[in-house]
Amino acid sequence: MQIERLRELVDILSVRRYPITFRDLLDQVDYSEATLKRYIRRLRDNGAPLLYDVDTRGYILEKTDDAALQLPGFWFNLSELHSLLAINELIHQLTPGLLKSELVPIRRRIKTLLAARGGSTEELTRRIRFIGVGIRMFRPAAFSTVATALIRRTRLNLCYHSRVENKKHRRTVSPQRLFYYRGNWYLAAFCHTRRALRTLALERMSHVTPLDTPCLELDEQKITDHFFSSFGIFAGRPTAEAVLRFSPEAARWVAEEQWHPDQKGTFLSDGAYELHLPFADQRELVMEILRYGPDVRVISPESLQRKVRARLAQALDQYETRSDKKK
Repeated sequence: MQIERLRELVDILSVRRYPITFRDLLDQVDYSEATLKRYIRRLRDNGAPLLYDVDTRGYILEKTDDAALQLPGFWFNLSELHSLLAINELIHQLTPGLLKSELVPIRRRIKTLLAARGGSTEELTRRIRFIGVGIRMFRPAAFSTVATALIRRTRLNLCYHSRVENKKHRRTVSPQRLFYYRGNWYLAAFCHTRRALRTLALERMSHVTPLDTPCLELDEQKITDHFFSSFGIFAGRPTAEAVLRFSPEAARWVAEEQWHPDQKGTFLSDGAYELHLPFADQRELVMEILRYGPDVRVISPESLQRKVRARLAQALDQYETRSDKKK
């Protein structure tokens, strides 16, 4: 009951743009004058920025950038605490080892608050599972170093193992964006070694060292155009538009998916679904198309049609028997 009353009091004060008198506060609650005074003291003892304005003889919560951090956490309601715990649990499972030391105190605090409210934590954590497919492991220390340099706007020196070349190279980069895509982390950066923009997978990094040199700052639009304007992980401005037609059965799923922010989709009269999206590199798009097998057809461009057809033929060839080939 006390926690609910404290939360109610904070809600009343939070929406006020001007000080509210003690008497007006008392009119909005259903407890005594002595209890209201005790709750005001309790809020202040817990760090709430509750000020008393002498001129108006009223109370007001100070509106500062970190006011939310100064407020105590005990007035989260039960559903909010459950949501916080669920989010915390998902982040913890997202990448094993990532931010573990930082998340443990948060989880402990949320569980303490839930226990005080009679809430269950074990049941919630037992029932939440993050199932990732194709997640590649990386060094948590590398993530921390990269994220710190990204925020501080300083360069990084690192060793990068290229999958294409299957070689390791030392690189100096200016980090621009850190993003999570299909279960894995990537760094969008300007590579000073190659003198070009690059997308680097965190799991391919080693010996990541922060430098004191400031980052090369790039135009926001240039970063967006290069890294995020085309389909998939391969960067670059779009060079073509793919038109894909999905069967009525597959349409039920595809119509609710976002393949790209600038995609356009239309249901056809027979229930099929036609998807238009920009791309710059065929490789990932071909893999995504192959995932739908006979439920998708490439309408255009012809180059994408040929590539998908060739890959399907190669896949079929893997299953042909010797007698089939003799025929």
